[in-house]
Amino acid sequence: MNPNQLDLAFAALADPTRRAILSRLASGEATVTELAEPFDMTQPSISKHLKVLELAGLISRGRSAQTRPCRLETSRLKDVAQWVDAYRSLWEQSFDRLDTFLQSTQATSKKGKKHALK
Repeated sequence: MNPNQLDLAFAALADPTRRAILSRLASGEATVTELAEPFDMTQPSISKHLKVLELAGLISRGRSAQTRPCRLETSRLKDVAQWVDAYRSLWEQSFDRLDTFLQSTQATSKKGKKHALK
């Protein structure tokens, strides 16, 4: 995934409305009208969100008679997940170091309390 595509995907995912739309599409195709139902927005506003998602490659729109059903494009989400996953080991190492530090701090604190009681 090139950096521009990654930027577009993260920008699209930054908005809660767009994330909610993606969640809805995870259960199957939906029309713009169906996607707009749970939101207190005009149809043109929802369409703008859909354009951002489409530009980022997170959804695609088809044609079925008079409607244009939207569908989730999982391959782009997989690309984003792979990029994030590359940093998972760094996070885990940081948490492991923090855990070690906290355990040593607690052990030192317990030793100090024992000496104070004597």
